[in-house]
Amino acid sequence: MKHTNITQKLISWYKKNKRDLPWRNTRDPYKIWLSEVILQQTRVEQGLPYYLKFVDKYADVTDLASASEIDVLRTWQGLGYYSRARNLHRCAKIIVEKYHGKFPASRGELQKLPGIGPYTSAAISSLAFGRKEAVVDGNVIRVITRLFGVKEDISNQKTISGIDQIANELIPDSTPDQFNQAIMEFGARQCIPKNPHCETCTLRGYCSARKSGIQNEIPFKSQKPKKRTRYFDYLLFMIDDKFLLRERIENDIWKGLFEFVLIEKNDDISLDRVSLPEAMIRQTGNWIISEESKKYKHVLSHQIIICKFYKIRTTKKFVFNPMDWKDYKLYSKEEIEDLPKSVLIDRYLEEELFD
Repeated sequence: MKHTNITQKLISWYKKNKRDLPWRNTRDPYKIWLSEVILQQTRVEQGLPYYLKFVDKYADVTDLASASEIDVLRTWQGLGYYSRARNLHRCAKIIVEKYHGKFPASRGELQKLPGIGPYTSAAISSLAFGRKEAVVDGNVIRVITRLFGVKEDISNQKTISGIDQIANELIPDSTPDQFNQAIMEFGARQCIPKNPHCETCTLRGYCSARKSGIQNEIPFKSQKPKKRTRYFDYLLFMIDDKFLLRERIENDIWKGLFEFVLIEKNDDISLDRVSLPEAMIRQTGNWIISEESKKYKHVLSHQIIICKFYKIRTTKKFVFNPMDWKDYKLYSKEEIEDLPKSVLIDRYLEEELFD
């Protein structure tokens, strides 16, 4: 009975307090999938404009599959974690080629697709196809750990499995999709990470954490390892009013994005103390640093990037030989605007190059 009361109260709260978000007004698995991928590690306020942009540009999964990867990355630009965009594109192609443009309904089949794990598969299966699958994200974990006094480390899979079991006990047979939306929204707006709104909470009489006064202590997560700091110097070589860039091919988070000539350093040392490309050393005296940017910083989940940008002007004696710059090509400002780039490079261009 206790679980039933919690479920009913959550759904009742949701009906009165839910935000009007476009992916909640559809059963289209494409749009639900798109929203879930965009909102991974992204706030709703930030993700909503991207969702609208994608839906407007790629009306269905066939449109997305037909687009080029560069076009998809450019549309995604600014959201970060670009592997999500690459998986989104790969997934769309597989759905069109293997499933004839129709999303599978089962979690098992969905999880065979790139970028779709346990959470996203449950969301598509429940929200699009009405299946009784608990959708357990960070918001749901927070609500359940507080309600049921789960003090164990949520970094452990055993703890998450226990939370998943409770979520499946709470989910009703009749409206599983509505319940999933309700508990996620409740975590996002009522049972927030710090200083939750306990005094106005419809579940305050059921909440173990509130009774013990430990709302701000759970969910408990063991300390993350220290982030690695990396130092980048980007060299903006100007040749006939064009800039040298290359498409990054390394298998990392920036794969498929375009970048200027990059020098990575071990620490925050000045440019005159690093090893420059051989093509620059051979022509010392035929180029100068005409402008140095401020420091830019970007914090990712496992690393911190600190970088500077240097405009390199060449003299009339400078000889540009494309063979010296493998994988690099010359692009005009207009062309650069249409290339997919990292958040850091895009910030610099908006503030200092394209202002």
